[in-house]
Amino acid sequence: MKTIKRVGAAIAASAMAVLPSVALAEDKLSAGDTAWMLAATVLVLFMTIPGLSLFYAGMVRAKNGLSVMMQCFAITALMTILWAIAGYSIAFGGPGEYWGGLSKLFLAGVTVDSLSGTIPETVFMVFQMTFAIITPALIVGAFAERMKFSAMLVFMAIWLLVVYAPIAHWVWGDGGWLGGKGILDFAGGTVVHINAGVAGLIAALVIGRRKGYPGTAMMPHNLMFTVVGAGMLWVGWFGFNAGSELAADGVAGMAMAVTQIATAAAALTWMFAEWIAHGKPSVLGIASGAVAGLVAITPASGAVGPMGAIAVGAASGLGCFIAAVKLKKVFGYDDSLDAFGVHGVGGIIGALLTGVFCAPSLGGAGFGDGISSIGGQVAVQALGAGATLVYTAVMTFIILKVLDLIMGLRVTDEQETEGLDLALHDERAYNL
Repeated sequence: MKTIKRVGAAIAASAMAVLPSVALAEDKLSAGDTAWMLAATVLVLFMTIPGLSLFYAGMVRAKNGLSVMMQCFAITALMTILWAIAGYSIAFGGPGEYWGGLSKLFLAGVTVDSLSGTIPETVFMVFQMTFAIITPALIVGAFAERMKFSAMLVFMAIWLLVVYAPIAHWVWGDGGWLGGKGILDFAGGTVVHINAGVAGLIAALVIGRRKGYPGTAMMPHNLMFTVVGAGMLWVGWFGFNAGSELAADGVAGMAMAVTQIATAAAALTWMFAEWIAHGKPSVLGIASGAVAGLVAITPASGAVGPMGAIAVGAASGLGCFIAAVKLKKVFGYDDSLDAFGVHGVGGIIGALLTGVFCAPSLGGAGFGDGISSIGGQVAVQALGAGATLVYTAVMTFIILKVLDLIMGLRVTDEQETEGLDLALHDERAYNL
């Protein structure tokens, strides 16, 4: 009996010795999570170059195709450097309601050994960098074919640090005020899409319409580029949404599933809406519908179930179709490639419907912290969308107006007529 007691005591002591190390292991790097996040980061970068570059370049006239690709490529490089110098610190440098501070300027403290959860902080930093790249690149679609390249670079640099990075902290940063209120924005409905869409709308209004718009036909010059780009965006978006879990687990799996389902629902909805309204389904329409679905499911991807994803996708497909085809004509603004019509409107639809379909009774994963009803969640979602809309609109307007006074925003009439490929870059997309 004494022997049994001694063996039991030895086992208990061994267990107590092991338990702390098990608990400690939970805070250590996960090879599986890290491998997935490396892949997800590459997928999100793939969304901008080459995905968005091709998607946008195919929709402009042939004389401006290279200029759009150049803008996306230059933004990728510029945002990378600015994110490393200051953007990451402003968004994720430390606790605060409105910004993360400057403690991680020049990536101070981001080392080989530093972790963010179960992945290296370097991987988290670059993953978030790819979001900071694509968000300003989306704005390009609103002012395509008429903004000076130099002004675009200065605008994007200021906008990243003054608009994007603080809003990223509000939602995802340590102590961010919207995150504290329980907002659900899994992968960037407010931070990325409402933000970029509203900024694009303000830019289109401040810079003005393209020469000849709307009387002159301005048809897409290469829809094959656009469809290929849309396909790349669709594939890359799995890194965008499923990667935002920052782990290889069941939530990431569900985020992938609902992303695919919502995108398909939106593509079909836009296609059938256009078919009914105009008599024929277009390639540009179904591609735009797919992007609308990707946008709307972004904030919801960690919170809704498959049937909720169908509803979100269908609502965004119809809503963005109306915004891009009808609303723009009614108000007369020249959002060249429907940055606001797809990203702004789709982001708002997705943000609000996240508050509905996150409900467990509708197959969702549950409400945000401290929220116990659909009404309460929708109210917080609306607050986040509204705050983003107002802050982005005001700050974007100020930045653009100041730059217009200092250096001018718009190319000359002669340059616009000639096309930005030759006028600004001395190159042609096609030598015929």
